[in-house]
Amino acid sequence: MIGRRFVLGLALILAAAGQGCAAEASVVTVKIENFTFYPAELTVKPGTTITFENADDIPHSVIDKAGAFHSKPLDTGDSFKMTVTDAGEITYFCGFHPHMVGRIIVKQ
Repeated sequence: MIGRRFVLGLALILAAAGQGCAAEASVVTVKIENFTFYPAELTVKPGTTITFENADDIPHSVIDKAGAFHSKPLDTGDSFKMTVTDAGEITYFCGFHPHMVGRIIVKQ
């Protein structure tokens, strides 16, 4: 009997841990460092919040090529958050350094 309770308790703990991991997957960070977005390409589900964090010692910005969003200038340590809602692809770049590009693929 004790073994059965232990297994049931362990199963409940693992199920709860799995739910926690799924919730954490809805928040993603893109680092801005050495004049690059890392990762440069990202695949996420709708509802995911993406945080862009500037780790460079100069300002950067994040601008959607389609015009859907435009961050303020991000100094060292600043961040910009956005939540993707619709499936599709988002291509973005740095307004100060247009050679810095990234892509977000949003799909179910």
